[in-house]
Amino acid sequence: MPTCFVVQGFGKKTDFTDGRVLDLDASYAIIKEGVEAAGLECLRADEIPHSGTIDVPMYKQLLHADLVIADLSTYNVNAAFELGIRYGLRPRATIIVAEEDFKNPFDVGHIVIQRYKHLGEDIGAKEAKRFRDDLKQAITDILATAETDSPVYTFLPDLTPPCVPPGGGQTAMPAASPRALAPAPDPRAQGGAAIRFDETMAGTAIFKVGQYATTGSADTPPQISAKANLDQAQAKLLSGDFIGASQLLRDLHQQRPNDSFVVQQLALSTYKSGQPTPEAALTAARNILLTLNPETTNDPETLGLWGAIHKRLWEITRQDVDLSESIEAYGRGFQLKQDYYNGINLAFLLELRALLALKAGDRNEGLTDSVLAGRVRRDVIRYTEPLITKDYDYGDDKRYWILATLWEAEVGLGNSAAAANWEAQARALNRADWMIETTQVQIKALKTMQEEIAQRLGQNPGNPVP
Repeated sequence: MPTCFVVQGFGKKTDFTDGRVLDLDASYAIIKEGVEAAGLECLRADEIPHSGTIDVPMYKQLLHADLVIADLSTYNVNAAFELGIRYGLRPRATIIVAEEDFKNPFDVGHIVIQRYKHLGEDIGAKEAKRFRDDLKQAITDILATAETDSPVYTFLPDLTPPCVPPGGGQTAMPAASPRALAPAPDPRAQGGAAIRFDETMAGTAIFKVGQYATTGSADTPPQISAKANLDQAQAKLLSGDFIGASQLLRDLHQQRPNDSFVVQQLALSTYKSGQPTPEAALTAARNILLTLNPETTNDPETLGLWGAIHKRLWEITRQDVDLSESIEAYGRGFQLKQDYYNGINLAFLLELRALLALKAGDRNEGLTDSVLAGRVRRDVIRYTEPLITKDYDYGDDKRYWILATLWEAEVGLGNSAAAANWEAQARALNRADWMIETTQVQIKALKTMQEEIAQRLGQNPGNPVP
């Protein structure tokens, strides 16, 4: 069976041109379906079991694969590098894909890019079907012709592609094949079904449990692919086994020390573990994230985690520096991404800092933060309302958190009628009880803070600071 090698990052990656975070595993799932529907075996680099560097099997795939699909979404420089290598090695059978907001930075306007719409955490059902069908057709067409698609061989037509003779040393070894991957059963996923995990009140992440690829024999220990390690770690995160997830992610971090998604997941599992103490776990997670330079980063995912860690540190230590660090992180994340998660957390913490300032006798600081909180909530509503009106197939869990955010934002602004409208829509989704309870607890805490702020400012408690 012919093979297809997909050049793409894995996990969540940030598009630094606009701050959006895309789950590339969701993209790969659709790409793989399209490839297999066209009759090819599909493989991505993180699915290759290997010891040592991934470079050797990666270069073999770029040379030997019957088809290469390169996903340039999030402006992945590694994907662009590997695409260039493929163009230099093979004159044909290379396809470029990218999500719809990708702007081609290269002077290759004549090269066709297959586009798809990405919602961040996933791809809507209708869009997934369209892209899968279009990709299948593109694969069928490109394999049915001998037309050159590499710009190298297009503009240098006399160039001869490299030829590896049989028995020609290490470079003559056959390419790794997906058929060499032996799937081990996953007791949670039962065949690799997708599983959702809601991390916070307003944030939703999708974790997919796939096949656990290993190779080995009775005489050699099995080699586990990076994807298998990540799948197992995320399954443990989902089940609440944060210590087990941390152990797997530490191993994966050694395999991929420069992968920001792995570092973020390791920090998340570490602080969630609460071991040996909650404060020690948060401090350890903070130190892990330091490698991503949170003081200067423009990655909203790193900033969201940095904000969450310092928020929880403040809840333990009551140190002003932790609260300020959390507010700064959520603020920068919200400015970059203009998202409801960073925004609603920022507004809540500004209100909290306002109350603390008033308790300390600093009326000006308290009033300033309270006014800023209101402005942030209005921005949250402005950015979030279109997400409800657009015809996006989010799934009911994410839709709930969007509605819950609007509900809380309107409560914070004192707009009772609008808040009641969003509350009714959120409840109509009939999500898990804990989701509603989480929102109610948050809103109750917000109302309590605003009432005390109003009393200290000598205002009507029913009218929050505008």
